Amino acid sequence: MARTTGTRRGWGRAATLAVTVVCLTYAPIAMTELWPYASPGAPAVGEWLLGRSVSPEFVAEAVRDRMGPYGRSLVPLIVHSVLGGLLMLLGPVQLLSAVRRRIRLHRITGTVFAVTVYVSMAGAALYLVRTPPAEAFSGAAFWIVLATILVGTVGSVTFGILAAVRGFPDLHQRWLLLCYGFLMTAPLLRLEWGVLPSLYPGLDLRDINRVAIMHLGALVSFGALLASRALDQRAAVPGLTGTWCPLPVRVAAHLAGAAGLVWITVAFLGEGTAGRRLLLAYLVPYAVIYAVIAVRAARAGSRGADWAREEWSLHLAALCLAPAFSAATVPVLERTLGLDRITALVAGVGIGCGMLAYAAVTVVSLRILYAREVLRRQREFADLPTAPAKAEPALEGGRG
Repeated sequence: MARTTGTRRGWGRAATLAVTVVCLTYAPIAMTELWPYASPGAPAVGEWLLGRSVSPEFVAEAVRDRMGPYGRSLVPLIVHSVLGGLLMLLGPVQLLSAVRRRIRLHRITGTVFAVTVYVSMAGAALYLVRTPPAEAFSGAAFWIVLATILVGTVGSVTFGILAAVRGFPDLHQRWLLLCYGFLMTAPLLRLEWGVLPSLYPGLDLRDINRVAIMHLGALVSFGALLASRALDQRAAVPGLTGTWCPLPVRVAAHLAGAAGLVWITVAFLGEGTAGRRLLLAYLVPYAVIYAVIAVRAARAGSRGADWAREEWSLHLAALCLAPAFSAATVPVLERTLGLDRITALVAGVGIGCGMLAYAAVTVVSLRILYAREVLRRQREFADLPTAPAKAEPALEGGRG
């Protein structure tokens, strides 16, 4: 047990260090990314790095493709980008101050973090509102994914604030980790810009983005789940009994997920080489995430950690339902937005895992709140004064 605990702490420190390095590296990239669009020739760290890791032609093509869409909303996008870089710096401060119990620092930086999220996302929202999906950078599918990430980011930080105000630190922690996970899609996407061209030579940035959004939502929400479970060492939650994810629910979720996966697989395979590439980018990360969550749920159950098993199980059910959700979303996007099949397919798959992870955190939050309500009612019942026993009515008649 001691060895297992030490191993977990080692992995936790390594993950924290890796996230911190990524955030500190990406902060100047985000803050300078849009300078060339406002002043051609202005220095941009990200372009400089991308030009050397891929090619100057790849960078020039990316700038050219983004010039038109970004030109309509350059000021809001600069606000979004610069404040996004600031969020990359505030995130590690928030995490480390929470772990080290620096309460005052955590509250001050947390307030700055929340305000910065709202203002930064407002800039992104203005860009999305002013830009028709078909005219957005990387097309309608990318626009839909960006809009979904924006809503998820704003929603999660809002729920995190409400949880802190109401005195629910465990819920506050989960929602803010999910919020930061959504924010991490930006640096991870830039990493894929530097790596994927070597795996798929000849693809332009539009196609690279399509490959990336196949799994970015799943990866960042999975990272938020791992962090939540690493910080929550409780074996049980007071008031929590039973499960909201019994065997019939798990079986139904797996059957729906299997049907969704089959539909997605057939749909992508019908799109030729590009479809197979996108399918691979979706299935491999999905399978790895599924295996890790399933193993963690089983191990938690074997050691009697009921709360850990419950949270893992709820997220596993949500992950299983994600392909079914994506499959059902595709025809809706086709009809409501007038998208072609492949664009709707990419968008539906791109938002599925992220949206279901958001739903899973919602269900986990309700699970905790329900357990606390049960505990509160039990305490109220225990505090009720005991009613005096009623006197037995006197028997009629005389003495025998």
